[in-house]
Parts: sequence; C-alpha cells; structure tokens
Amino acid sequence: MSSPLSQNTGSQNTDSAQNAPAYVTAVQESLVRIRAAKKDGKAQALLKNEVVFIVPQRSQREGREEKLKAEILRINGEYADVQVFEDTRGVAIGDPVEQSGELLSVSLGPGLLGKVYDGLQNPLEDIAQTHGTFLPRGIDIPALDQNKKWSFVPCVQQHAQLQAGATLGEVAEGAFKHKIMVPFNLQGPVEVTWIQEGSVTVNMPVARLKDQAGEVHEVQLEQRWPVRKALADDLLRAATSERVFPHTPMSTTIRLVDTFFPLALGGTGCIPGPFGSGKTVLQHIIAKHSTVDIVIVVACGERAGEVVETITEFPHLKDPRTGGALIDRTIIICNTSSMPVAAREASMYTGVTLGEYYRQMGFNVLLLADSTSRWAQAMRETSGRLEEIPGDEAFPAYLDSNIRNIYERAGVIKNSDGEEGSLTMIGTVSPAGGSFEEPVTQSTLNTVKNFLGLSYDRAYKRFYPAIDPLISWSRYLDQLTPWLTERFGKSWVPKVQALKQLLNRGDAVQKMMQVSGEEGISLEDYLVYEKALFVDMVYLQQDAFDPVDASVSLERQAFSFDLVNDIVQAGYDFKDQKSAHDYFMKQTGLLKNFNYAATGSSEYANLVDEIKALLAQNSVQTEESVND
Repeated sequence: MSSPLSQNTGSQNTDSAQNAPAYVTAVQESLVRIRAAKKDGKAQALLKNEVVFIVPQRSQREGREEKLKAEILRINGEYADVQVFEDTRGVAIGDPVEQSGELLSVSLGPGLLGKVYDGLQNPLEDIAQTHGTFLPRGIDIPALDQNKKWSFVPCVQQHAQLQAGATLGEVAEGAFKHKIMVPFNLQGPVEVTWIQEGSVTVNMPVARLKDQAGEVHEVQLEQRWPVRKALADDLLRAATSERVFPHTPMSTTIRLVDTFFPLALGGTGCIPGPFGSGKTVLQHIIAKHSTVDIVIVVACGERAGEVVETITEFPHLKDPRTGGALIDRTIIICNTSSMPVAAREASMYTGVTLGEYYRQMGFNVLLLADSTSRWAQAMRETSGRLEEIPGDEAFPAYLDSNIRNIYERAGVIKNSDGEEGSLTMIGTVSPAGGSFEEPVTQSTLNTVKNFLGLSYDRAYKRFYPAIDPLISWSRYLDQLTPWLTERFGKSWVPKVQALKQLLNRGDAVQKMMQVSGEEGISLEDYLVYEKALFVDMVYLQQDAFDPVDASVSLERQAFSFDLVNDIVQAGYDFKDQKSAHDYFMKQTGLLKNFNYAATGSSEYANLVDEIKALLAQNSVQTEESVND
C-alpha cells in the first residue's frame, strides 16, 4: 500500500528542482516529503531535526517571497519527511527546499524577559506592529531586538583561560544581571584574546576566544542553541557544571501545597484535572507568588480565549516581590489550538531551553506548561501522518520517553561560578473525561515527583484550590525533611503525616455516614469526621480574592498549622454529636476570620486569643497531653 504522502499530485517544476539542494516530492497537510538533489552524481546530505525552508514557486509567481520553515523528522536514503510550521497551501511538487545546516534552535541573550513569543520564538508583538493582527506565513523576525544597546561590563581580563559556560561579563536586563557566557558548544579551554567594555547590540562582538586548535571565535551577546538538546549536557560531561539534588522547597504561598505536598526548587510536578477545575487559575497564582526569579509560561494548544486572557492579564499583574509588573520577569510562549500543530509541538522545547539558559546564570526559574495534553496530541497527530505504529489511544509509542525527556531537563545546576540555579517544571494535564488512567496522565505520573490532582467535585463546591488531598502526593516531603526540620523543628513532618492520616480517616467516616447517617456511627468516629472537615475548611482552602489569604508566607503557614494541629490533637469529652459540631463550627468561624486578618494587626492578636481560649474551655487533658 502506498504512503499517503505519495497520493498528492501537482505540476513538477523540474527547472527549479534541478537548481535547488532539495525539492518537494509529496505533500500531505503539514507533512511534506523532500528529496535531496544530486551534485556530481551524489545526493546532498540531509540532517535529522535540521531546519529547512520550502519556497513555494506559486507565491513567487504572484509576487510574494515566502520561505516556509520546516524541520526534518525522518530520513530514508535520499528522501526525508519534514513537518512544516506554516500553512502548506500552494506548496507543489518540485518546489525548491533550502537547507539551513542548523538544528531547530532559539536565540539566547538579553531582551528575552517581558516578551511574548510563539512556539518558534517569533516575537508576536513585533509581528503585530509590522504585519497586523493576523500572522502572515513565511516571515522571519529576529527574536531579540537587533537595535537596542546594552551596556556590557567584562568580568575577566585578556589572556584569561576559560571553559564553556564561564562568565565573560554582564549586562543589566531589568532588575537582573544577565551573564554573557562562553558559548556552550565550545570544547576544551579557550583563551580570551580580546574583550571590551561598551554599549553594544546583541549582534556586535564583545570578545574573541582562541581554542586549543588556534581557531578564533567571536562572542556576541546573542548565541543560538538547539531546542531538542539539553543545554547543560555538554557542561556536565566536561565537569564545568554539576547537577545537584534538589534540597530547598519552592514556596507557592498556598497552604495545601507547601504543607502537605511541597515542591522542591528544581523539581517536577503536574496538575491534572477535568475542564473547569481551576488548572489555569492555580498556575497563575503559583506564577505570581512562588519564590522564583523568572517565570516562563508555555500556553501550548489551549483555546485562543484562554491564551488571550493570559497575555493581556500578565502585563497588568503587580509583582508582589518587586512592586513592579510581573511581566518584567516573565516570558510567555503561546501556541493556541488554532495554530499549526508542528509549532505547538516545538513550543515545549523552546520554553525549556529558555529556562535552562537562565538557570545556567544561577537564577531560579519556574516553567509552567499549559497543557502537556495538547502537546502530546500534537505528537499523536504528527505520528499518525508519518504512519508510525500507534500505542495506547493512538498516541505514539515513544510518548512515555518524550515526556520523561522533557521533565528530566528540570533540576538544580551548580555552574562554573559556584552558583546554584534551578529549573522547576509544572505541567497541567487535561485528561479526556477527567480520567487519570489515560496515557498522558499515566506517563506524566510515572515521571514527576509531585502530583496535585484537581477534583471537579471540590471545584463545583467552590473550594479553592480544588486540589484533592486524598489523591494528591509529593515525593519531596521526605526529601526536604532536613530543610523543614531545621526551619520548623523535628516534629513538623510527623505532624503533617498525622493530619494527612486524619483526612483519610475522616473521608472513610463520611462514606459510612452516607450509608447509615449520623446516628449510625459512634461519637468517636463523628469526632474524627468533624476534625477532618475542620482542617479542610480552615487550612486546605484559601480565598484567592482576599489580599491576605490569597498568599500566605511559610512563617504564617507554620503558625496557622500549629493552631489547627493543637485543636485537632486535643482531647475532648463531648456529651453528644451536636455539642461537638457546635464547637468545631465556632472554631471554623474564628479560624476563617483569622485567615483574613493581617499579620501583626490587633484583629490578628485578638482572634488568636479567642481561638486559644475556646480550645482551653472545651479540651480535656489526656494521657498523651500530660506526657507532652
């Protein structure tokens, strides 16, 4: 049976094909087959993942110069299958193909922060100013401003011996010191033969380096790096950088996450949940309040309305850390569901590469991917067009390895200057029908070490965040125990584990009550249910619209947690279920008001006194409390 690529026909432009390094032999939507031209009887070389440009002859005849960017996916002898990042209307058999000799790469340098790019690092705002709202195909605008001047300050002198990734100098990028580093692809030690301070653009030389072979390399503020290759691989192999085990928590200021399911700086996490459960809102809160330096948002395949909301809201969000605009330390990469599938698949790699770049400078970077399900669906669509053997639910057989590869690029790196930088990755998953058993969710859960499962039932009840504490988990709680113990004491982790067990016991009692009613359970079991409900209402839930409760520092979380823990661990001697219910209702009201009170205010102090007084009035000393 013939390949679908061979089913398309068109008038072959033989003259142009003879003069081109390669030419089109078949077209199927965004997938195009090309053939290398022969020179002196030999086929010209084709490179996997190389960027090529298809030049439609029809556009040239109509007076338009278009070069459609594409990437080689598969090579079979003289033929190669390429995925085109643009609309392929008008592409005909015989159209010439120009090879770039470069893998799919991004530009790295000052000027990235505050930008909105598509998946191929095209600056959308610049394109809109030049070409209007709708993106024309075949245009090529530099990712970095080529005219803006940056004040370069060297930090090494002439004749210095350096390795790849070492710092040559710095420029000021907003509030950050942007390091200009020795190109990451240089091998072995290099000597600085010339370096100069001054005001330069990104494409002007600032230094010259001579390698061991005597070849001289000019260094500019901008350098290129292939997105499908981890930036730190060569540096780790050369021992100029070191991978470090994540050891510090990333505070999200969300009580439920930081206390029960912490995420480490340099860690990986996922937020799966059905439609309408609050994935995007949760990501925005994490982006705004997390203890990181730089945030990269990859809006991959989401609906255009959600992406537009993201890129219009971020410029107006106030940064709680600096008091300025949050967009000043944010990079947004967006590919909506209506944009080309191939560009959607590339957007994840673009975002990760930019994150690795800033991590190598010693910054803590947070990458939020919304959503990895759309990214996986793009892979499925491309795999289907390539006629590859499908896996579960028609996803490609390499889905699991690709998901692992992308998340494994997160982590903590100690650079050649001895500074630690981290790249933390959190991806949302939108499982079909809300089922966590589908392939993308399962592959992600097998990779990440933090799982924040969103519940539609909790979202329907207006619980925020709608994270279900009964199904969520974090492997970082034990890993971060030394840090938590040093900060909050040896009893912190055991107390957290005890409250997690209480929540599970309370859920079991609630299920019994649904069958037998309140009268069908013992007072002891009812007390467990009330305690678990109390913890849920006053600690697991937050008000995202309240200026105090929306973001809670670790210090205040620890104080609140101790208050709640004292209440649920105390001994009680209630006469009946009603008296137990009334007591916990009063404590719930007081704790909710406490959550809204500003730290250090008179209201804050008065509520603490009321909570402790009510506890003292109703609790009784148990054998455990006497021993304590």
